[in-house]
Amino acid sequence: MSREVNKITSRLVLGTAQLGMPYGIANRTGQPDFDTAVSIIKVAWEYGIREFDTAQAYGESEAVLGRAFLSLGISNDVRIITKLDPKLEPQQEQKIKKAVDRSLERLQIPCLYGIMLHREEWLDNLNHGLEKTLQTLVLNGAIQHVGVSLYAPAMALRALESDILELIQVPANILDRRFADAGVFNLANEKRKQVYIRSVFLQGLLLMKPEDLPARMAFAKPILSKIDNLCAQYGYTRQEMALLYIKGKYPQARIIVGAETPAQLEQNLTIWKDNFKSIYDIQKLDSWSFIDEKIINPSLWS
Repeated sequence: MSREVNKITSRLVLGTAQLGMPYGIANRTGQPDFDTAVSIIKVAWEYGIREFDTAQAYGESEAVLGRAFLSLGISNDVRIITKLDPKLEPQQEQKIKKAVDRSLERLQIPCLYGIMLHREEWLDNLNHGLEKTLQTLVLNGAIQHVGVSLYAPAMALRALESDILELIQVPANILDRRFADAGVFNLANEKRKQVYIRSVFLQGLLLMKPEDLPARMAFAKPILSKIDNLCAQYGYTRQEMALLYIKGKYPQARIIVGAETPAQLEQNLTIWKDNFKSIYDIQKLDSWSFIDEKIINPSLWS
């Protein structure tokens, strides 16, 4: 397989929750089988993606990735970020170290590019032994960088003040600008910390037809109609609107995209690489009124 990195797609990271479990409100195919997972990773690799986002709590994701990397012969060249199981106790140093060892075994790699706290509440434990545990893992060569996955802008600003946390992962999309409005991206640039953006499609909600929404999500129909009107004005599909907005709005961030099929991923990557289309009026999108948190926070959907 070609190992040449495409500079256009080098900002992209393959999200792999879908490879380990059924994931996303728009998921109709369930967890892909192993051959499909390999095909998805192969497409990502051939388009220049070298970084993969997973988590210990993403079902079989780590194990699937490890087998797939080995079968494709790319295990020595991938960069993996995983997240600590949120069921772990942050004070239990040995259990955290064993959890990292198990991730390395499943992924079949010698070192993680990054490990992230999966719960922002763990920030409270950094000064109570957790930071020392993480520093030891870095010194021992098990991980290169430490970060945290975040849900609240205030916690992101707090995380950026920590010396050990070099990576942060936050949600952002055409409806969710909370972290930008709070100054998180500007502070990250000042602190030279790397931001990863997830939920570009809001777990698939932004791509769903209003009539396909489950009854419990009927409250999202008006906003989907509003997006359709805006897409018609610009001449975009919703998929193009979502991806190109993020591409233009956050030029320093790395963007996590997931897929249930190789074709779906290739479609996203083709859109990303299209330099002839761009969101030329980001300010107009940013002028939208505040979106109810019930829509932009998937934990409130059930």
